[in-house]
Amino acid sequence: MIAREPTLARLATAQSLLLEPFGLSPSHLQRALGEIMSHGVDDADLYFQTTRSEGWSLEEGIVKTGSFSIDQGVGVRAVSGEKTAFAYSDDLSWESLLDAAHTVRSISAQGQGRKARVPSTKVAKSRSLYPGIDPIATLDSTAKVALLERVERLAKAKDPRVKQVMAGLASEYDVVLIARADGTLAADVRPLIRLSVTVIAEQSGRRESGSSGGGGRYGLAYFDDDMVQSYVDEAVSYALINLEARPAPAGEMVVVLGSGWPGILLRTVFRAVEPLPKVHVSSSHQPAH
Repeated sequence: MIAREPTLARLATAQSLLLEPFGLSPSHLQRALGEIMSHGVDDADLYFQTTRSEGWSLEEGIVKTGSFSIDQGVGVRAVSGEKTAFAYSDDLSWESLLDAAHTVRSISAQGQGRKARVPSTKVAKSRSLYPGIDPIATLDSTAKVALLERVERLAKAKDPRVKQVMAGLASEYDVVLIARADGTLAADVRPLIRLSVTVIAEQSGRRESGSSGGGGRYGLAYFDDDMVQSYVDEAVSYALINLEARPAPAGEMVVVLGSGWPGILLRTVFRAVEPLPKVHVSSSHQPAH
């Protein structure tokens, strides 16, 4: 099987999610842009976007919250001279798109209708900076819960002073489609994932926390055993360091500044008991205060 060129693959994904379910096609986008340009507008574009987000959080060994949301819509922009008009609709039907187009074209000072020809569609080339995958679908719900439970087990096994573990897993699938009045058609598919870990450690009645985590534009398989272990190790390490931390000294502190404005910090010295002698800075310029 021959793999599809990445630019065309992203465009096909965007059309399948943002146009086809609503009875739209690239020809409808050209017609909408033509309606805008017919009133003497200098430039115009359409911006379609759909975002699916999912989140899971674990606390005290229990998955306490889970969320899923879908946001989608189209933004229409028209430019006439120094003026810019925007319209937005979360309904992706042809009627709503046409209504938004009629709204923004009123920005033109000419106001009268005329025929406007939108150039034929040309696909904008793009680079593949990340995989065009849906990260939400890369693991099922059972595997996502198991991932959070593994984080808790590893953290508590790391040090007996770890008393509580909180972990969160977030995924986002973002698809955009842009159509311009010059005929340009561009699309992007953007996955995003993040795993966060927070631990609370206790020693001699003192409790401190530490956090870590990471992610990127990958599928959830990115969080393999080594990656999860590194997040846990870092979070536990921060919590234990905080347990040993001492308050910063208070009181007068000596700061040495160079001349000029706003001043150059040369040296800062902290002394809790024995004060430092005064330091005099000589310069041909007036010292900063």
